[in-house]
Amino acid sequence: MSESVGTRPDTTAVMTEPVPDLQLQLLIQLLDREQRSSLPITLALPAGVLHGDVIGHEAWKADWARSLRQVEGEGANLIAEFPETVDQGIRELGDGTAQLPRWIHLRDATLVFGAAGSLRLPLWRGRLADVSGWALGRPQ
Repeated sequence: MSESVGTRPDTTAVMTEPVPDLQLQLLIQLLDREQRSSLPITLALPAGVLHGDVIGHEAWKADWARSLRQVEGEGANLIAEFPETVDQGIRELGDGTAQLPRWIHLRDATLVFGAAGSLRLPLWRGRLADVSGWALGRPQ
C-alpha cells in the first residue's frame, strides 16, 4: 500500500470570514421594515467604540441622498443616487431570495478612539462581521 509517485494531498485553500451576530442581523432586518425606526446602539469595533442610532438600509439611503442634494455641483446628484443604483444592480444579478443584512448603518454616530479623541459622523455604514460586541443605548 504505497503512495503513487506524483500524487499530492488536496491543498485547496478555504476562505473564511467572521460570522455576524444573528440577533444583530435580525434587529437590523426588523428596522428595515419601517424607514422611520431607529434605536440607540453602541458597537465594539476594531477601530474603537462607535455609538449612534442604528437605522435600516432604506433609511440610510434616504439620508445619504438628502445630504448630497445639499451639496452643489454636478457630481453630487450622481453620487446621491449611487446606493440605489448599486441596489438595483444587485437585484438584477441576484436570485431574488432575501438575505440577512451584512451591513449596519448608523445616524448621528460618534467613533471613540480611546485617549486619541472622537470623531462625529452624520452617517456611517460598516460590515456587521466587524462588530465584535454591541449593546442597546449610548454611553452616558
